[in-house]
This record gives sequence, structure tokens and C-alpha cells, in this order.
Amino acid sequence: MKSLKLCDTTLRDGEQAAGVSFTRAEKLEIAKLLSECGVEQAEVGIPAMGKREQEDIAAIAELGLPMKLMTWNRSVAGDIDKARSTGVNWCHVSIPVSEIQLHGKLGLTPAEGLNKLLRAAEYGLRQGMTVSAGLEDSSRADMGFLIETVNTLHREGITRFRYADTVSAHHPGQMAERVGMLLGNVPSDVELEVHCHNDFGLATANTLSGIAAGAVWASTTVAGIGERTGNAAMEEVAMAWRFLYGGECGVRLDRLKLLADKVLAASGRSVGDAKAIVGELAFTHESGIHVDGLIKEKSTYQTFDPAELGRAHRFVLGKHSGSGGVTHVLEQRGLTITEETAARLLEKVREYAEASKGHVPEYMLVQWLMEEQQRTHNMMWG
Repeated sequence: MKSLKLCDTTLRDGEQAAGVSFTRAEKLEIAKLLSECGVEQAEVGIPAMGKREQEDIAAIAELGLPMKLMTWNRSVAGDIDKARSTGVNWCHVSIPVSEIQLHGKLGLTPAEGLNKLLRAAEYGLRQGMTVSAGLEDSSRADMGFLIETVNTLHREGITRFRYADTVSAHHPGQMAERVGMLLGNVPSDVELEVHCHNDFGLATANTLSGIAAGAVWASTTVAGIGERTGNAAMEEVAMAWRFLYGGECGVRLDRLKLLADKVLAASGRSVGDAKAIVGELAFTHESGIHVDGLIKEKSTYQTFDPAELGRAHRFVLGKHSGSGGVTHVLEQRGLTITEETAARLLEKVREYAEASKGHVPEYMLVQWLMEEQQRTHNMMWG
């Protein structure tokens, strides 16, 4: 089974989400939780942002975590000097590789851009740093130029490259085709990382497609937070790779919810109760058909056991519930009822749910049962 490695960029690209700003204490806690989750590497900031950012990064480095740390830098010697001062050894140097960004943003030709990236990478290596090369806007770059760029930097000793779908220009088929073509024309020891944005809601799908096509590293953020519509969600990528692709991933699944809750609280963001994997409603069921199936055999309505995440299925009562769900909820409280009683209670459940547009609290169901039992008692004894 192919093993997936994660380079999580919650502390860099995640914090670039509009309005998000982590305190130093929050950054330290997130870094610890990422490490505890088994994430191989974390991109922890941009030293060129200033002294405060450099001090935050240095504080993370001082934790001495077993997780590798990396900083993000432009292809500028001054950025690399600031990165080195933080004590983080991995230095990611990035430059656009599409002509539209090279010319439109930097006023450079492709040849000038390649030379600038090469000089920055060489400078980082001379400073004793481990260098990763970032190919911004790879998805809109000429493939021949991408191949030339990777091969040129590889000759100088760079083996780690980031293929960035910066503006979400790919669908999964294109990602697989491009990654396969690139890797087929560069040395076999090149480790490719795929970094996908979510403008079309395809970041996770594109990331998985790139890994399946031969990339080794997935660049992710916790709960998918990030610039614009966000990035590939770490928990989605890890779980899908394991359960849909049959691959390996060293992430501790039982820690994902805690990590996501911490990141979302610190970011002030909400990703919605129905967010895959970590949302409050991810394993919550109302439909009578689904609840009945799960009660009889869990595999009828799950691709993986939520216990893998330290979670469990939860049944709620609402408009689409069945009498089996009513009976099950009460049985969990040690209460048994007849089919006739279940049917009458179900009527009340559906009426309440439609009127309130919400679920029926369990205490209310118990109260209705007591009222039903009292009514039956009164009818029997006059």
C-alpha cells in the first residue's frame, strides 16, 4: 500500500484566510496537536512578514517537536536569511511558473523566473538549509517549462517540489494527467507535493488524484480553512486515502476532531455542522430507513466506523424518523414500548419537527411517553 505524507499548512496558508489571525499561544497549541496527530511536516509561517512572525516561528521551533517544520519564502535571499534566523531548517522557496503570473505579477520571462528560483535555492543550500521548491500556479504553466524547472533544480540537489493548483484550474482528471506526465520526465527520486485550492470544491479530490498519480506529499489545512474558499482538508484527505484508496497514512484518526475544534475556535471560522469527518452532524442520522439499517447492521450505511475517529453514530428524531428510531431512543434509556405506542409517539415527533423545523429533544419524547402511559392508565381505570 502506498503511504501518504502530509505537509500541513494551517499555520501559513490557513491563517491567510480572510480575517483569521492566530495568537502565539494558539499557534503553539495547534503545532503540538498537529504533531500529536502524526503529521509529518508543518509549514509554520512566512518569516518575511516581520519580527513578530519570526518570533512566533522561533517559538514553535523551540518546542522541539518530532514533526518537521518548514517556512514559506519568496525566491529572495533576504527572505531566506530571515527564515534561517528562526531556527527552522526546512526552507520552502517559491515563484510563479505560469507565464500569466510570471509576467503579470513579477514582470519576468520564464527563463528569468527559473534563474531567480535557481539562485534562491542555491543560496538556501549554501546556508545549510533543506530546500523545497514551490512552483506557484503549476496548473497553468507550460508542461515543458515545468519539466525543465524541476530537472534544472534537481541537478543542484533539490528533490522536493510543490505542484500548486493556485487558482483551482484543475479537475481530478487533469491533475492525474499532469502529475503523471511531470513525474515521467524527471528523476525518480523527485518527491512531488500537491497543493490544491478549493474554488470549485475539488481541492480534496484533486489532491487525492495527484497522490494516486505518483505525488508523495499532500499539502493540506485542518478543516480546509485557507485563502478564498480554502484548501484541501487534512482530515478528508487522510480518511479518503485510507478508506477509498486503500493507502496508508500515519495520522492518528482519533485526534482529528480535537485538532479541528481547536483550529476552528482559534480562527473564529465555522465550517458548518455537516462538514465531512469533523462536523458535529457528520455521523448523525434522522431518516427512518437509515436508522433502521444501522440498528440492524452498521455496515449498511457507513464506509468506515466512526469509532476510528473516537466518535459514534447518533440518532435524532425528526420529520423523517421512523417508529424504529423512536423505539431505539427510548430503549437506550431503558424504556420499552409497544408498536402502537411507538406509532402514536412518531406522530407527535413529526408534528413537532415540522412546526419547529428542528429535532425533538429526547427529554420531550420521554415526557410524551409518560403522558401516553398516563392516558392509557386513565382509560383503563376510569
